[in-house]
Amino acid sequence: MNSRILPTLALIVSVGIFFAYVQPTWSGSIYAAKASIASNDRALAAAKTYTLQQNQLAAARNAIDPTDLAQLARLLPSSVDNVGLILDLNALAARSGLTLSNIDVITNTIAPAKSGGVGVTLSAATGPTGSAELSLSAVGTYAALQSFLVGVEKSERLLDVKDLLVRGSDTGVYDYRMKLSFYWLR
Repeated sequence: MNSRILPTLALIVSVGIFFAYVQPTWSGSIYAAKASIASNDRALAAAKTYTLQQNQLAAARNAIDPTDLAQLARLLPSSVDNVGLILDLNALAARSGLTLSNIDVITNTIAPAKSGGVGVTLSAATGPTGSAELSLSAVGTYAALQSFLVGVEKSERLLDVKDLLVRGSDTGVYDYRMKLSFYWLR
């Protein structure tokens, strides 16, 4: 009888140890550690993929001619730089024979304009480029305006003429109001 009680007792104790200690430990802290290791392995694989892709893009960027990159940076700068743009437009107007006055930057934003302030064009800030409008007034001859617009067209900076209003005059010197859009990378 002793020979049957001892193995049965050992089996009961082993089942108790399994359900009381081994199974909770295995499904608790060990399972959590395995899940954490698997998550870290996925993150490591993603980091390796990201690094590989980053190196490929850097190699592709380094293959581009630096003069082409400089021209692209002038065409579509990485910041707004509206002061530099206004100075460039003022110099272009002076070379063309126009006199600029009343220059306003109309920024594109989500918020509505304050009363009495500069008008604001509403647009969503989605996409890789940002844009704003520049409203300006000028005085000069029609030939000077043509020369100015040709200069804007050939400008290194990406500009769009949105509106152009001409007020007539008997003297041959006209008043011009125009809106220009300019762009930059976000």
